[in-house]
Amino acid sequence: MRTLHHAPTFIRPRCTTLLQSTKPVQKMEKMINTNMPQLRSSSSLTNKVGKKWKEYQGVNNWNGLLDPLDENLRAEILRYGQFVEAAYKSFEFDPSSPNYATCKFPKSTHLERCGLHNTGYKVTKHLRATSGIKLPSWVDKAPSWVATQSSYIGYVAVCQNKEEIKRLGRRDIVIAFRGTTTCLEWLENLRATLTNVIPSNSTGIREAEPCSIEENGAMVESGFLSLYTSKVSNNPSFMSLQDMVRTEIARLLKTYEGENLSLTITGHSLGAALATLTAYDIKNSFPRPPHVTAISFGGPRVGNRSFRRRLEEQGSKVLRIVNSDDVITKIPGFVFDDVEKKDGDVGGMGGAHVASFQKWMRKRVEEVQWLLYSEIGEELRLCSRDSPYLRGINIATCHDLNIYLHLVDGFVSSTCPFRATAKRFLHH
Repeated sequence: MRTLHHAPTFIRPRCTTLLQSTKPVQKMEKMINTNMPQLRSSSSLTNKVGKKWKEYQGVNNWNGLLDPLDENLRAEILRYGQFVEAAYKSFEFDPSSPNYATCKFPKSTHLERCGLHNTGYKVTKHLRATSGIKLPSWVDKAPSWVATQSSYIGYVAVCQNKEEIKRLGRRDIVIAFRGTTTCLEWLENLRATLTNVIPSNSTGIREAEPCSIEENGAMVESGFLSLYTSKVSNNPSFMSLQDMVRTEIARLLKTYEGENLSLTITGHSLGAALATLTAYDIKNSFPRPPHVTAISFGGPRVGNRSFRRRLEEQGSKVLRIVNSDDVITKIPGFVFDDVEKKDGDVGGMGGAHVASFQKWMRKRVEEVQWLLYSEIGEELRLCSRDSPYLRGINIATCHDLNIYLHLVDGFVSSTCPFRATAKRFLHH
């Protein structure tokens, strides 16, 4: 039996401020390219996770665990964040390579070659996402990487180590998604209008015709849904991401039938949006799905208010890790939750005028419902400016996954935003 690696125990957190003397990081690229350190797990935390695993998976919406941030939950968030990092590390970024946009590593050694040793998990499936954008004829003259329609987006991994299963309190299935990398994925991100989603217990979710907008229906961002449901038109052997996920999850549920299972879907940026869609789809596609949790890092908005309500009704749990300085978490569209207030909520002087304004505003919002989004799930809000180790931050670095993991590692509470001992992912 392989023994899992345990790093040193947690040091008691100590609050720090930006006024403390610390050595600033001169080049943000150094942070992005650093090797991933081992998880800071501890044998003292082993039993606690197993006994309360459903709480850490959001069964009570992480009530009392986010502010201050529970140490066990911190370790779990960082652990899943490193699974996302492995999706990036295994992607072939070189456009001159004949293997561009594929996975560089075989399933048998995938995690180990990404620097994740002794996790107890094994990759069982590599996943691909396909863009549904129809390209113009002139693209044929462009470099092949420009028109890459289908690309490696992430993987499915299953916990297979008995010690880790005992520590976690169940057998965990992970789906990890990377963020945007290819040209067509960037174009899909720009399709910010909302599209209707039709749920079905037998077929999961599918995209409705653009003209068939049902009243108060669940709607999601068009580009994200396209990447999740599209297939390669001239190659039937290439399944959609949706079909690949559903087929693999069905196989795993049958393989481990009768066991205590959880499904954790995690991703960064575009991957965070796909994680939310996947959680929604799995809950709709299987009659007895396991506990489903989505952990998103730096995710954009995904759907409207009806989509959020359906996620809540089906029992999917979503934890959004958000950097206040990250503009990606503030797009696409806009959020206007005040339209849900009733006229009777308005009181005091000028109440009638305010009520009339609300009616007018609701009407205007209904006219642009294709851009009206809603924040989904529970939020862990962080801020780059709270870290004394970050200097010269910009839009790109605020969105970087390594920065997110550094902020998670350092966050204590809203009254003590950063601990002095946290330097995660900022080392060489």
